[in-house]
Amino acid sequence: PLSVISENFEERPVQIELLKHIAETFNRNAVGVFEAGTGVGKSFAYLIPAIIWALTNKERIVVSTGTINLQQQLCEKDIPQAQKIIGKNVKFILMKGRQNYVCRRRFADASAQRELFDDDTEIFDKIREWVDSTVTGSRSDLSFVPPEGMWSRINSESDACMGMRCPYHSECFVMKMRKEAAGANILVVNHHLLFADIESRIHGVSYEDTAVLPPYRRIIFDEAHGIESAATSFFSESFSRFKITKQLNQLYRRRKNSESGHLCTLAVLSSAEENVAEAYELVNRIKSDITNLETAALDLLQKDFNLRLFAGTAREFGPVLTLCNTLASDLGKFTGLCRLIMEGVAEDDRMVPAFYETKILVRRLEDFSVVLRDFCEWEEKSDRVFWICRKMLPKDMVKDGGESVYVVFTETPLDIAPLMNQGVFEPMESVVCTSATLKTGRDFNYWLRRSGAMFCERERLFTGEFPSPFPYEKNMLFAVPEDAPLPEDAYTFQQWVESAVVRLIEAAEGRTLVLFTSYESLKSSFNSASRLLRNFDGILLRQGSDDNSRILERFKNDVTSVLFATDSFWQGVDVPGESLSQVIIVKLPFAVPNDPVFTARSEAVKKKGGSSFMELSVPEAVIKFRQGLGRLMRRGSDRGAVVVLDRRLFVKQYGAVFMATVPECRRMYAPLEKICSAVSDFIFG
Repeated sequence: PLSVISENFEERPVQIELLKHIAETFNRNAVGVFEAGTGVGKSFAYLIPAIIWALTNKERIVVSTGTINLQQQLCEKDIPQAQKIIGKNVKFILMKGRQNYVCRRRFADASAQRELFDDDTEIFDKIREWVDSTVTGSRSDLSFVPPEGMWSRINSESDACMGMRCPYHSECFVMKMRKEAAGANILVVNHHLLFADIESRIHGVSYEDTAVLPPYRRIIFDEAHGIESAATSFFSESFSRFKITKQLNQLYRRRKNSESGHLCTLAVLSSAEENVAEAYELVNRIKSDITNLETAALDLLQKDFNLRLFAGTAREFGPVLTLCNTLASDLGKFTGLCRLIMEGVAEDDRMVPAFYETKILVRRLEDFSVVLRDFCEWEEKSDRVFWICRKMLPKDMVKDGGESVYVVFTETPLDIAPLMNQGVFEPMESVVCTSATLKTGRDFNYWLRRSGAMFCERERLFTGEFPSPFPYEKNMLFAVPEDAPLPEDAYTFQQWVESAVVRLIEAAEGRTLVLFTSYESLKSSFNSASRLLRNFDGILLRQGSDDNSRILERFKNDVTSVLFATDSFWQGVDVPGESLSQVIIVKLPFAVPNDPVFTARSEAVKKKGGSSFMELSVPEAVIKFRQGLGRLMRRGSDRGAVVVLDRRLFVKQYGAVFMATVPECRRMYAPLEKICSAVSDFIFG
């Protein structure tokens, strides 16, 4: 059927093989882990069996992805096309977390206090026009990005939801989306929303009931290489002085002699009204606690960017932990006061907006208290990583003479594998995990272990590799300069990189994506290239100088442009054609050695007698390296070079693990001068 409706149809035997394996995973109620190279066409390979299964068995299937781009592509292009191929229609919906939708009730309440938004009243009025005309109520449909503080006052929150009693219930955007989802066969979500649903099921919601999502028993993870990172991020908890004071100020604030905030509004309706008098002193005490805690944390950090709390630093953390305990205790007294006032409100008066807003804010403050207490009890929580990190406020947010530095306290799971097994692999009927990069070296063991799939019974776990059909042997040159200094000598290496990048850009006449592992190295190389490439006609673009999507559009549209990028551009960047004819990978992407979570995970491997470098550092770097390589060829007709400036690939033993993942193509290990000449011939010859 696809050959009839698509002019560019070409049969891909590898795609058909992948489709068969996915069908088998559904038929056998199994867990399938499948690596599918760029160009295999994995979306159709999983959508066709998923749609047929859902329609035949009247079941719901969740498709979870890591990026918004892929979710939109699935809903706007791939699912409609898959329906045409099958000749049957399926009900599908792109689901987002409820915080992405405007709440009509909260918006109406905020409108009544429009003056609170100070300088942003113009933006608020634009949102009002949008609320009157929007069909979806989704933030992504706004033509601009609203300030976070404003959006958090008007978006949908579960604790603020009045359900059937809400005067706007029949027009509610979230209810409308959930009603559609309840009748849908295919739910397209992101990993974060799926983990929110899984968390609520781990904590007691039955798999047969609706939690964040309607009930389901089958999941497809696309971009599955990012599961560990997405789950780690979701199951982490953090707080900072801004997060706490923001909630406090909405509950209670006193300017001169006038008191305001949701707590004051509520107190008027409460039999415990006289207790609100305690709020002033408690709030002041909490703000003083926060200042003392932040001062102690900054003293502890000194010049460090971050610091982990563990046996080796416990003594130095002493004063900080004492202050954590004090703040937790005072927050507890304040939230207790709020609950006392809430309990004093008669059932009939609980419909007021202030009651629901107070409920949200109190829950958030209680969550911060839990993290504070966890920090104090870190020794009993060996499955968590505790760390503090210094952050800088953006310049436009620093008020006259205000403090620009602040500290974030974070608690992170040491290992998400048990959670994934408990919430995903064990209870689900079938799970399909696919990505272009799941293998490290010659097997899937690293990904299986980190994601929790390793817990599955052997006979229930299928793995398979489906190589890219692209002609790498003809269309890709892979080169490593043998005269590059080793990165161990940071200064000499950086000087050499700045010169090498310029020569390679000239060889390719622009058309280059330069991938860095450090923003400092990126900045220095960009400034150097801007000076040295005086006669270069193309544009030099730098990540961080503008919105990522706008930078990427400029790079795509200007064939001779060069993009200097770091972390987020190693994956998900899709630039087919001439605009991207060369990828320069400056350094092998090993994790930063002072990353507290990575360090804690490395120590856990060592405690079990393993090599943290070979079991954690190398596999993690290999997956990211492969993502970087994958930026070059996005279509079968693409052609170009990948130049890696880090010759550890050839001089270190572990380099063989990286090299085993490079596609069969033309390879060079030669002086830079010869490589520049070969790049030019390969692209223009």
